Amino acid sequence: MIYLQSMDTESVFAGLQLFDKFGIKFFQRLGLDLLSVLILIRFIYFPLYRSRENVFTFFIFNIIIFLITYLLNKVEMSMGAAFGLFAVFSMLRYRTEDINTKDMTYMFLVIALGLLNAVSKGSWDDFALFNFIIILITYLLESNLLMKKEVSRMIMYENIELIKPDKKSELIADLENRMGVKINHVTIGRIDFLRDSVQLFVYYYE
Repeated sequence: MIYLQSMDTESVFAGLQLFDKFGIKFFQRLGLDLLSVLILIRFIYFPLYRSRENVFTFFIFNIIIFLITYLLNKVEMSMGAAFGLFAVFSMLRYRTEDINTKDMTYMFLVIALGLLNAVSKGSWDDFALFNFIIILITYLLESNLLMKKEVSRMIMYENIELIKPDKKSELIADLENRMGVKINHVTIGRIDFLRDSVQLFVYYYE
C-alpha cells in the first residue's frame, strides 16, 4: 500500500514537472489551436463536404505541425522558414493524390493555423483575434451571405447529339428538366463515341 501511494505521488509530481516544463503558454496555444481547427473543420468544412477521411487528415496535420513547429521555435528559426518547410511538406505529401482545390485550401488553412499558434509573438488574445478573422472570412466565403455559391457536378450524358454548339440551349434545357435546377453553364469533357456518351461539367447556384 505504501509502495502504491509512493508511485501515485511520483506520477503526480512528474505530471506537475511536465506542466512546468512546457509552461501555461504552450497549453493556451494548443487549446486555442485545437478549438480553431474544430470550428473550421467540424462546423464549416464537414457540413458542406462530408469527408470524414479529410477531417482526420486535417486534424492530424494541424497537431503535428503545431507540435513540431513549437519545438523548432526553441531553435533560431523564423516563422517564414517554418511556414515554407511545412508548406513544401504538405505539397509533397499530396503531389500524386486526387485532391481538389477546396480540400487543398483547407489544408493550407490548418497548416497556417498550426504555424500561427505555435510561433507567433504576442499575447494569446492577439493570435486568438487572428484565428477568429481566418474562421470568420472562411465562413462568410462558404456561405451565401456575400455571394451565391456556384456548385459544379460531373455527369455522364448519353444524348451526344445535343453537345453541338448550335444545340447548346436544347442541351441546357434537357439538363435542367432532368436535374431540376437552373443551370448557369455547361462545359464538355471527355467524349466516348463508341458508347455514345459524354462527360459534362454542370454549373449552377445552390
